[in-house]
Parts: sequence; structure tokens; C-alpha cells
Amino acid sequence: MNDINHPQKRKLPTQAIGAKIFHTCNLISVFLMLTSGLQIYNANPVFGGRAGLHIPPIFTLGGWLAGGRHWHFFAMWLFSLNLLWYGIYIVVTRRWRHRFVGVNDFKALQKTQNHQRLNYAWHRLLYTAIVPILLLAIFTGIGMYKPAQFPWIVDIFGSWQGLRIIHFISVPLIIIFVILHWQLGKKAGGEELTASMFW
Repeated sequence: MNDINHPQKRKLPTQAIGAKIFHTCNLISVFLMLTSGLQIYNANPVFGGRAGLHIPPIFTLGGWLAGGRHWHFFAMWLFSLNLLWYGIYIVVTRRWRHRFVGVNDFKALQKTQNHQRLNYAWHRLLYTAIVPILLLAIFTGIGMYKPAQFPWIVDIFGSWQGLRIIHFISVPLIIIFVILHWQLGKKAGGEELTASMFW
């Protein structure tokens, strides 16, 4: 019979190719920076000196200090250029108007009971908060990479050790952002939305 109701298939979310490239490059570069950074950390731990906490080799990349540095700098350039490209992309496409927190978002966080509206407000707040954290990670990384060329960066943080600590602290902040970003994405559109950001 033709009058049998067939359940409609759920429309899967789609993303612009620019967003897919950005998220994929970010995922790869952050993973490489994290694991190679832990390899560098093991050579001279930030906390406790050379006898301090060491990371098991299974969580590191590079095999030794020089190898870790090579991977870290490669990933840093991939990450930085990807961030720069995406910044240009959202300006040209005017996507920045919908990405960053505004007055209405703060009002929504205080008053609204609409879960979708709250989700978007929290997402924009996260997007806005991560920008200075990423810039700080890159800025301190440059200071550690080229201290002779940029001694004033070291001076801003008081010492080489102070610079290393700030750079190290930026890592868990970025990881927390990734986890919250992922969870908010799941709330907004489920696993399908998260997957659509990559393929």
C-alpha cells in the first residue's frame, strides 16, 4: 500500500570546506605539538628540575630532545599558519560576526532558559576566550625558540623559567577548550555535527 508512512531520514549537518580543513589541521598540529612538547619537557622538566616528573615515552614524540624539537617546530608552523589562514577566512566570509561573544550572549547566559540559545552563547564565549590563550602560547613559544633574537619576550615574563611555566600552563587550557568545544558541539547537533567538522 502507498499510504504507509516511512520515517524521514535525519538531514546530516554539512560544513564549509574551509572549516573542515581548519579543524583537521588543528587536530593534527595540536596532537603533534602536545606529544613533542612532552618530549622536550622530559629533557628539563618545568616542575622539579631534571629530577622532576617525567612523562612515559608512550605519550611523547621525537625519541630525544632534538627529535622532539623538530616535530614541535614543524607542528607549530602548521598550527600558526592554519590559524592565520582561518583568521583571514572568517574575515573575508564575515563569519566572525557569528563566532565571538557579544552583549546579547552575556544576557542570554544570565536570563534565558532556551538550551539552544545558551549553548550558542557558551560556544561564542569559548571561541572568544581561546584567542588570547592561543596567541599567548605562540608568543611564549617564540620567546623560547629564539631567546637571543627576542630577549624582551623573556623579560616580560621575568625569567626563562617564568616563560616556560606560562607556555606549559597554556597547554591544559587548550585541552580544556577542545573538550568543552566538543561537548557543546555534541549538545548542539550530536556526534554527526562533530564528525561533519572533519569529513
